[in-house]
Amino acid sequence: MEDRQRGAARPPGLLDTLRRLAGSAVALLQTRAQLLATEIDEERTRVVRLLLLSVIAGFFLTIGVVTLTIFVILLAGDAHRLLVAGLLTALYLGIGAAVALNARELAKARSKLFSASLAELRKDRDELAS
Repeated sequence: MEDRQRGAARPPGLLDTLRRLAGSAVALLQTRAQLLATEIDEERTRVVRLLLLSVIAGFFLTIGVVTLTIFVILLAGDAHRLLVAGLLTALYLGIGAAVALNARELAKARSKLFSASLAELRKDRDELAS
């Protein structure tokens, strides 16, 4: 009879339970770290793409504005060329200032980077607390 009891499966002990708990915690941390790495990679890709598109758009818009300015100044005639050049300069400076202020406000805005990771960590904390 004693041999049967030795061969029977023993209930898991405290050490086995702690190992499983530690394994679950490591798996959870690994999942969260992978999510964080994915978010960082997505944000980096988005920023690089945005920067590249901005440079290309800025280049062609600059060429277009310079060409348009020359066209309008030549179209104005001899008597009004200086006035037209001054008005276009004021217009461009005004647009530049408005865009700079907009960019400043955008830079002050809060980034959504890591928001998914933080939300998942909050859910994990709430589940562990209850």
